[in-house]
Amino acid sequence: MKPFEIADGIYNVGVEDWNIRDFHGYSTNNGTTYNAFLIIDEKITLIDTVKKEFSSQLLNNISQIIDPKKIDYVISNHTEMDHSGSLPVVMHAIGEDKPVYCSKMGMKNLPLHFSREFNYKPVSTGEELSIGKRTLTFLETKMIHWPDSMFTYVKEDGILFSSDGFGQHYAGPEKFDDQIGEKIFIHAKKYYANILLLYSDKIQKLIGDVISMGLDIKTICPDHGIIWRKNPSSIINAYVEWTKQKSEKKAVVVYDSMWHSTELMAEMIVDGIANEGVEARPMNLRNWHRSDVMTAVMDAGAVVVGSPTLNNNIYPTVIDFLTYMKGLKPKDKIGAAFGSFGWSGESVKQINQELESMKFDIIDPGVKIKYIPDQDGLNSCFELGKKIGKAIINKNI
Repeated sequence: MKPFEIADGIYNVGVEDWNIRDFHGYSTNNGTTYNAFLIIDEKITLIDTVKKEFSSQLLNNISQIIDPKKIDYVISNHTEMDHSGSLPVVMHAIGEDKPVYCSKMGMKNLPLHFSREFNYKPVSTGEELSIGKRTLTFLETKMIHWPDSMFTYVKEDGILFSSDGFGQHYAGPEKFDDQIGEKIFIHAKKYYANILLLYSDKIQKLIGDVISMGLDIKTICPDHGIIWRKNPSSIINAYVEWTKQKSEKKAVVVYDSMWHSTELMAEMIVDGIANEGVEARPMNLRNWHRSDVMTAVMDAGAVVVGSPTLNNNIYPTVIDFLTYMKGLKPKDKIGAAFGSFGWSGESVKQINQELESMKFDIIDPGVKIKYIPDQDGLNSCFELGKKIGKAIINKNI
């Protein structure tokens, strides 16, 4: 990615990672970007770096604008290695005595990632740093999504450098929201569902803090994906809605199957839900990545989970998804379980226990069928689906 200008004297000098397809268990089918930002002022400032593997490309991008040795300050908004991994290379290039501004937790965390001590300068919310014509204001964003996370705001340009907030795992020819349009929101929603969902309460408070600070945000520059310059309020408003975790009138039926019996059950449950006028989608974990399922779960009214019993337990792909979903803490969901078995049939009970631990509203003990479902078994699945559909409607979603 060639460096490009965001505002007068402010550049994205980051890189594109076209080939990454998995980010901590999150599918990145469109790759991602690691954005880093260079501000040319009396004190030349670099905001964030990139993943270590791309450090030479970062320095080359900077070199197309200025000699890296002329950089005076480095801002580290986030310690995670996709944003700090090139910090040692950058500091070696610019001079290791140059100050690195970070949050108080960043000052604790950065030395744990890198063997050498740099000239760390911790900052707090509301603290300002003059770099000449521009003033940087810092805003701590603890646990959004690491303890050290913070935002940096350029008052004079109305630019918010938002670290992992408002980002998307997306690499493409488009650099700005007005170039890609509405289709970027599916990537932003997936990012929120799989990384930020469990911090929804904190994000609500953060947005309130930003409003109370009276920040005039004209552009949002996240560390992943496109830059919001035409309508930054659109992604802020989307976050406001996503933090509420409102459910729509729809159900996700997620399952895996060994010999198609659980699959037949899943499809009949979907038919039963649809019979009540509620949207339902079967998502087989052999064909759908856990992160795409989680994106569908985020605003679903019901999550119905199916698994065959294998060695007295839930099938591995299903327990994998349940563990993944539990960590993201979706709220206010109706839950139900189903599955086939050959000898013992523990999976349905175990799924219910998992859903109960997530505080799902379990509306039925579930359906389990030995070996291959006959017509009576399929009818029971259809009735379970109808019950789920009615429960979604009665919940006034």
